[in-house]
Amino acid sequence: MWESCSLRLYALSQNPELQTHSMEVTKMFVNIAGFSVDVWLLAVGVITVCVLLLNTDLFLTKPQPTSLDTLANAELRTTAGDAEEKSFKALTLWKKTGAVIMAEASELSSLKPQLDEIGVPLYAVVKENISTEIHNFRPYFSGEIFLDEKQFFYSPRQRKMMTLGFTRISVWRNILRAWRKGYQGNTKGEGFILGGLYVIGPENQGILMEHQEKEFGDKADLRSVLQAVQKVQKAD
Repeated sequence: MWESCSLRLYALSQNPELQTHSMEVTKMFVNIAGFSVDVWLLAVGVITVCVLLLNTDLFLTKPQPTSLDTLANAELRTTAGDAEEKSFKALTLWKKTGAVIMAEASELSSLKPQLDEIGVPLYAVVKENISTEIHNFRPYFSGEIFLDEKQFFYSPRQRKMMTLGFTRISVWRNILRAWRKGYQGNTKGEGFILGGLYVIGPENQGILMEHQEKEFGDKADLRSVLQAVQKVQKAD
């Protein structure tokens, strides 16, 4: 075998045409390898830019302010789970005392003692009740829970974060935070709709604070919520 290889190398060294052909073949493979590396680097660069852009607010659906009349006319249902369930207009929740109302979120239960001291109730509104969803949600929320099937409390321009939302680093941080607290949500139904929070004054005082989620787990600032609650003027 070594003799055969030696003869081939000797023949190659003595034949200029073979040498030229060999060099051309070598250059061709080098060019192909270089092209493959360039394509790979380009692909990595494009993916990196896309991920960076998706982690900005550039492609997020911009929320629109919600009118008080829209919320006031929302048809809500109690979720007691028994024969006492009934429908009512959302206006009754804040007509006399004002209210803090959350669409989906559970984080603000920590403010319940302060809200009770001020005399402003805390409510949660959910868009669906699939299986034991509300039952599983109750341990994480210290207030009454109502069902908003027509989703009035999910802003006039319903916003969704689809699967591309999972490319956002902040979304994964929020999911991890919820998971550590034991809350997993549900894997059925319409889980891509974003929620929010409203601090509403009594009568016609209006919406004192509105926070609409820009991504999964985007929580309202607790200090801002308390500041808005302090502005609530009780009706006689």
